[in-house]
Amino acid sequence: MVSRTNKFRGRCRTHGRGHKAGRGAGKRGGRGNAGLNKHKVMTRIKYMPNHWGMHGFNRKPSLRTVNVCCNVSDLENMEADGDPINLTEMGIDKLLGSGQIKTALNITVEAASPRAVKKVEAAGGSVSLDDGNWEEDDGEEDSE
Repeated sequence: MVSRTNKFRGRCRTHGRGHKAGRGAGKRGGRGNAGLNKHKVMTRIKYMPNHWGMHGFNRKPSLRTVNVCCNVSDLENMEADGDPINLTEMGIDKLLGSGQIKTALNITVEAASPRAVKKVEAAGGSVSLDDGNWEEDDGEEDSE
């Protein structure tokens, strides 16, 4: 027995749909994502595996550690006539080593990167850490 669609195949350019049929979204099974849980479910499974659901996570804000940082290049603007600079009192947690410093400064801060400490000491200053957690790291591994 011949199927209904085979009966119209090749007979005319409308293939049995009529002249105005096949123009709207009905030919496509709906517009956009319509029918993704019904007649387009295999399309969703095959081509959109991560379409629904949660991805990744957001850490609880109380567990996040956010450091307020300052670069070495910003220290020359803060200098106060040879007095030691206490960055902790200014609300700065960490000293980073970006930029250049030419003035000898005595700095107190909670944490500092090894590069920042080297730059300050090369200029003739010193960095004293509140916690004392700083470990010197040259970026080279020890080969024994």
